[in-house]
Amino acid sequence: MSSKFAKKWEEGELKGIRGILNPSEPLKNRVELAIKRIENQIQYIKDALNKLSERDRYLFDRIVVAYSKHQVPRARVLANELAEIRKMANFMMSAELALERVVLRLKTMSQLGNVVSALAPAAQVLQNVRAGLGGVLPDVGRELEQIGVSLSDLVIEAGELTGVTPNFEVANDEAQMIIKEAALVAEQKMREKFPDFLPTKAKEGTEESDLAK
Repeated sequence: MSSKFAKKWEEGELKGIRGILNPSEPLKNRVELAIKRIENQIQYIKDALNKLSERDRYLFDRIVVAYSKHQVPRARVLANELAEIRKMANFMMSAELALERVVLRLKTMSQLGNVVSALAPAAQVLQNVRAGLGGVLPDVGRELEQIGVSLSDLVIEAGELTGVTPNFEVANDEAQMIIKEAALVAEQKMREKFPDFLPTKAKEGTEESDLAK
């Protein structure tokens, strides 16, 4: 870390005409604030996932009851709704895991000072997650957009101070890797957390094959 960057990382812009006219928070504090804001959105997503989980259990029980009463059309309707809820839950869990990886990256960056190479992919992940969550959790989407703008500003500022030019192509590749890894983990967790809602043991009768169509 250059002495100029290290000073602004810890102290911000406090001296000189620029510091007097436009004092700025230390870069470290701004990163820590971004981390807290992202963690707040992660908790918001977790709360939403808990509500989806409750709805999932309710629908699952209704499917079991409907199937036990040989109400195949009703079971099929409930199964379709449950499938949509699980699709949404899978997406939200992927978003949660991706944001957790961003937080880990930012915390590691705070310790190592590897600022530009860590910030650029983090900002890209936020942009991608925000685009997907906007229609599901609009408040989270708006907050992530603001955090993403802050991180993008930090990328530019850190690049100017360190002399390191952000490689946005590499940053995008890293962001995509983070998102793909999060999606794979989310898929595995979904399989572990939610039971298969299609009957698999009751092989007698024709209702099972009708429901699975």
